[in-house]
Amino acid sequence: MTDLSDRLNEVGVAAGLDRLGWTTSYPFSEVRDSLEERLVSGISGRLGFTYTDPVRATTPEQTWPWAKSIVAGLWSYLPEAGSPADNPSMGRIARFAERDHYRGLRAAMEQVAAVLDEAGYRSEMVIDDSRLVDRAVAHRAGLGWWGKNTMLLTPGRGPWFLIGCVITDAEFGESEPMRRDCGTCEACLPACPTGALVAPGVLDARRCLAAILQAPGSIPHEFREAVGDRVYGCDDCIEACPPGSRLLESATDHRGSVDLVELLTLGDQELLARHGHFYMPSADPRYLRRNALVALGNIGGPEHFSLLAGYLLHPDPMLVEHARWAIRSLGGPTAERILELDQARPSGK
Repeated sequence: MTDLSDRLNEVGVAAGLDRLGWTTSYPFSEVRDSLEERLVSGISGRLGFTYTDPVRATTPEQTWPWAKSIVAGLWSYLPEAGSPADNPSMGRIARFAERDHYRGLRAAMEQVAAVLDEAGYRSEMVIDDSRLVDRAVAHRAGLGWWGKNTMLLTPGRGPWFLIGCVITDAEFGESEPMRRDCGTCEACLPACPTGALVAPGVLDARRCLAAILQAPGSIPHEFREAVGDRVYGCDDCIEACPPGSRLLESATDHRGSVDLVELLTLGDQELLARHGHFYMPSADPRYLRRNALVALGNIGGPEHFSLLAGYLLHPDPMLVEHARWAIRSLGGPTAERILELDQARPSGK
């Protein structure tokens, strides 16, 4: 298999992957135990994805009974994703979602799968899929170590990458494990704005802003101020991660900012056309508007009162409630007058 693995590396790196590794399709039992423990304790919050069925997500042969090995590849999205600029009325999104960076990863992993197909093996590409805990695959494939921020970290890239996998019936065995860890570094823990990293390697998703901004329903009041200018995702714990600092410093282009007023004035179809690669519950853009209302309440100014007041007449009670909060958060005489008029409005008007 040495010639085939060399060919996979050659093709994958040429297609833009940082590195590749492989492992067996044996169950990831320790990760399954961790997922189940977090479900029982409640710290998984409202996260679904691999928490929906931990046994399936950590037992590849349950979904792919023909599987023998898994090839994993890393795709860095920095420095291309840039860094958001601090601009009034502009919301911030996590760098991985600055655009659909999964597109490049998919194209590269398709080329990896094609090498296996041409060699007469069966393959299936699996990317961002609840049926497989891809971080565990990449870890066992020797591509990185578990960081205290719960992310997989890799030399020279830190946490700034996406993971793609190809399931195959080719037998590769396992890559050499990466014998590194975070040592005494705990820079990520105090960097979290809500204290969601409750211990090294332990995330309380009920407090994680990235999870909260993707969850259905209202944003809990106790976290709205911490949302700041964020509209989608949060990079704070990985910005603080030293192994990725050099790559982050190179991401100097101002990208990853979205116009909050635009988010609140565009129609559904236009919002989805521009930001459909974001995860939204039920693919419903009302959740993106909800996030924009909170962000505007944190960083907006008097010039936004008219827009926010208009949302008090919106037919969606969730958006009305977040608009009220935003107006109250901005404060001042104008805010008080708008809220007085809103309270005096007859029910249903």
